[in-house]
Amino acid sequence: MAKLNKILIFPIKSLDPIALNEVEISAGGALKGDREFAMFDKSGKYINAKRYPKIHLIRARYELGDRLVHLQIQEQLELFTFHLDRDQTALTDWLSAFFEQPVEIRQNTVNGFPDDPEAWGATVISESTLATVQSWYVSPPISIEQIRDRFRTNLEIADTEAFWEDHLFGKAGETVPFKIGDVQFFGTNPCQRCPVPTRDPLTGEVYPEFQRIFTRQREATLPMNVERSRFNHFYRLALNTRIPLTESGKVLRIGDLAK
Repeated sequence: MAKLNKILIFPIKSLDPIALNEVEISAGGALKGDREFAMFDKSGKYINAKRYPKIHLIRARYELGDRLVHLQIQEQLELFTFHLDRDQTALTDWLSAFFEQPVEIRQNTVNGFPDDPEAWGATVISESTLATVQSWYVSPPISIEQIRDRFRTNLEIADTEAFWEDHLFGKAGETVPFKIGDVQFFGTNPCQRCPVPTRDPLTGEVYPEFQRIFTRQREATLPMNVERSRFNHFYRLALNTRIPLTESGKVLRIGDLAK
């Protein structure tokens, strides 16, 4: 049976994730700690990989129990450690120096800073989907870890067919209910993608014809009984969701059944 096999959260939006064995649902219907922090530039817009490709050079590692983040610039030895709550001024200064402009850090412990404010729950994808997408890229090949890092999805489901998640959305304005463990989800739409997956997550180097290859293969492999009206284009992958606020305090765990 389909089961939850990986949980990834991104404590600082647009930086590296951390893998967890379990995660609580927050008061705002999100994965607790996911995109809890976000960086903003001097114009008040997100600092993310879509707008600032230089961000690919930052490596982040977390010790969430101690509320620590360790930051390192790719291929440099020096490691910088910050407490996520007490050292926000120092962290802001470090990021401002890296981006060569004033950076503001904002925090939202209720529901974080989701990419889609209308679908504030976790993003969901099957492992078989990731493996299928990997098979589309032959010359040069891309590893499954790189595909995972490019598409940055929260929850991975094992023991399903490829594109299992495509059956969990309907027409515009409709939602499809499903559960992982005892947590209620509502599937909303296939996630629209930006330039980020086209780039190497570690260097920012663009893979030749990545989007063209993806859209051609995605259209060719779209399951027959999927709601095709949600594909005004085929550069979409993974499921956006809503989690009802009634699920706050429940816990998702590796091995939970998806149904």
